[in-house]
Amino acid sequence: MVALALLILQALGQALSQNTGQPWVLVVSAVYLAATLAVRILGRHARPAPQAGPQWLPSIGVDLAAVCMLQWLHTGGMNFTALLGLPILMAAVLGTLTLALGTTACATLLLLGWAWWLGEHGGGDTTQRYLQTALTGTGYFIVAFLVHQLSTRLVREQQVAQHNRRAALAQRQVSALVIENLTDGVLVVDQNNTVRMANPAALRLLDYPLTMGQPFALAQNAAWQPLQEIAGCTFGQDAPQATDTTLLSPGHSPIGLHVRSWLTPPSKAATDMPGQRLCVMFLHDLREMEARLRTEKLAAMGRMSAAVAHEIRNPLAAIVQANALLDEDLHEPAQKRLAQMVRQNAERLNRITEDILDIARVRHQINQGPASTLALDETLAHIWRDWQGHAPLVRQAMVRLDTGNAQVEFDPEHLRRVLVNLLDNALRYKSSAADALHLLTGISACGQVSLQVWSDGEPMDQSVQKHLFEPFFSSESRSSGLGLYICRELCERHGASIGYQRLTRRTARGPIDGNAFTVVFRPTNRPPEMLPSSHSAAASTPALP
Repeated sequence: MVALALLILQALGQALSQNTGQPWVLVVSAVYLAATLAVRILGRHARPAPQAGPQWLPSIGVDLAAVCMLQWLHTGGMNFTALLGLPILMAAVLGTLTLALGTTACATLLLLGWAWWLGEHGGGDTTQRYLQTALTGTGYFIVAFLVHQLSTRLVREQQVAQHNRRAALAQRQVSALVIENLTDGVLVVDQNNTVRMANPAALRLLDYPLTMGQPFALAQNAAWQPLQEIAGCTFGQDAPQATDTTLLSPGHSPIGLHVRSWLTPPSKAATDMPGQRLCVMFLHDLREMEARLRTEKLAAMGRMSAAVAHEIRNPLAAIVQANALLDEDLHEPAQKRLAQMVRQNAERLNRITEDILDIARVRHQINQGPASTLALDETLAHIWRDWQGHAPLVRQAMVRLDTGNAQVEFDPEHLRRVLVNLLDNALRYKSSAADALHLLTGISACGQVSLQVWSDGEPMDQSVQKHLFEPFFSSESRSSGLGLYICRELCERHGASIGYQRLTRRTARGPIDGNAFTVVFRPTNRPPEMLPSSHSAAASTPALP
């Protein structure tokens, strides 16, 4: 802008015949503007280093040279020395203190040189001219030092502000991520009963569309009246609240909630309206709390049951043995049936006690030596044929084993236990279609070997999914709730993982949603060991729940 102003001023002077005979002044102004534009274009991507050096010649050096040339070539009464303040300020703001003082020294020397030139060629009071130059140079030094100190402080404050901004942004992102993934609902309500913010868990509890991101009023739905009353009570009493309530929506089952609310401190920058306070409400699903409490109780009962099961084994074995001896002396069909009933129920009790005691056995095996290395597809084929052979008409499935000769580290009997348990569960809940049950193996793109059992059963309730692999948790009264828990323990013992997800598979009936249990094995480089034959493996298969 300075270069452009100088060029326009000199051009107007030439046009109005005020600067006749000074074409070089116009040339210097044009060259100064061209040099300024060149620096602006070529140096727009990176600023020069703040230390003193030749990198400042295209900017500060050109400024000093241009002002000096204009002052020397101009013959009128105009004085260009005031423009020396421009490179001094630039050096003080953008460079180090050394660069600022060095630029000021150069400008002062140029002023002293100009004073000497005028004394040699123009005459006049030389002493007054030198004194004025000294005062101007002193003022330049003071201004350069003060401007540099102010710019340094400004840069330091700017860095602190940027650091605080990044920290606040990171904290905001972390808080938003935590709130978004909380299992409990979070509502932020203002004094007008308008919900300013709600996380997905709260929107699901309120049966409100998850895609709606705009504030909404609690009064728009009559089922939310209890929440509106809790918010009003919190604002009215200016104190936290904690209570249980129920949301009754037409066409939906009642939702029991435990609600806790707090008020934010008044802050002018916290909301759109200065001084307005917000009510933060946490919504806890009572069904989930009761399910968690029930699981803890069942786990405690399971620990007690393990001790009881250990004590039951000896008298149960005596009952089985006595019944077998008694059955040898019985001949009447009615008595035979009674002895058979005793034997069947004793075997059932024995299986239940074995399941309970398996927990302790599995835990003891965790710290034992490495497992066997086996060919997955070949082993699964043996297990599948043995399992299907017990009921060929009922146990039908689509089997696809695609891992080739892939090896995994797993005990053969433990793998049998896991697979048979998953197949039994899938058989219990699948439909009667021929392609309702799938047994699959495969290798992912990253080389992970996996086994999957899929069935077209009904989707599980969310509360059931959260506790699938917990001990003594079952959706059926006749189940001990230990099958999937033991599967998980066995998989973890061998470095594998097991998980559940709802998947869609293509069948002869079209795409069908179903329940899939997937076991992902850890890779191994060990050579395969001798596998047991199907006959011996079938003979040693333990009874499964």
